[in-house]
Amino acid sequence: MNMGDGKVVCVTGASGYIASWIVKFLLQRGYAVRATVRNIGNPNKVDHLLKLDGAKERLQLFEADLIEEGSFDSVIHGCHGVFHTASPVHLVVEGDDPQTDLVDPAVKGTLDVLNSCAKSPSVKRVVLTSSFASVAYNGRPLTPEVVVDETWFSNADLLLEEKKWYSYAKTSAEEAATKFLTENSIDHVVMNPGVTIGPLLQPELNQSSAFIFDLISGSEETFMNAAFGWINVKDVANAHILAYEDSSASGRYCLVERVIHFSELTKILHHMYPTLQIPNKCADDKPLMQTFQVSKEKAKKLGVEFIPLEVSLREIVESLKEKEFINF
Repeated sequence: MNMGDGKVVCVTGASGYIASWIVKFLLQRGYAVRATVRNIGNPNKVDHLLKLDGAKERLQLFEADLIEEGSFDSVIHGCHGVFHTASPVHLVVEGDDPQTDLVDPAVKGTLDVLNSCAKSPSVKRVVLTSSFASVAYNGRPLTPEVVVDETWFSNADLLLEEKKWYSYAKTSAEEAATKFLTENSIDHVVMNPGVTIGPLLQPELNQSSAFIFDLISGSEETFMNAAFGWINVKDVANAHILAYEDSSASGRYCLVERVIHFSELTKILHHMYPTLQIPNKCADDKPLMQTFQVSKEKAKKLGVEFIPLEVSLREIVESLKEKEFINF
């Protein structure tokens, strides 16, 4: 038996893109995994988990919902570690009520899970999946010479003012979680991944994979005027487990392999797949948003090796093809 040695850990929101990979790697390492999903009866949410190596022996699925208070109590009771990755991810559309649809479930749901952790004396460490969105937006201009690191915190008021709802929800949830964990003396680490791409385990298209799908499916004529930090899903999942296993790990971890503008991203994709209809003009006439740098020091100390962006892009395109989201 390797690292995990049958140790019991919980992964919330286990059917999600990152969480599915965390479950896969935990099983590979010999952990016993309790995985929560919202709907255990939905094959799209659970079948890919049940097929994982080691699932028969060491995976248990539980139904739990972020908006139901106390629904995580019994699952978390008796776990050594909790990987909290469940969070509503959708970019707000007109007519939505962002506070109700996105922010409340992100904040209240996180606190509910952490409350269950506080009630269970077995829990030795919590690994919280936050986002790079809760790091970079503090009002300082992002330019090519700027290096963003773990000491940066997004400014929630600023994000609220700019109606950047997803970033606001992630920032608010991380703030609330860190405060609760600290006050309750629960050992914790926080993961702040950029836009996560790479192979899909789940059969449904998730939000970050959709960014690439939209560029290669021929449905878009333009690309976004945006520069994002990108990271491979396997690096993100691996970083979560390394942070759980390494007793010296603490605080936050930025997980970004490279920051790149959509204009460059489309060039790489076009070069790799010349037959695909990939947009070559920007959605607006404004100057292109500038790129910036993200420090990898802390993540490298943890043991993250960072799969190059080109490899991640090829992996996600091949994965979308294999899962028949796109045929070419």
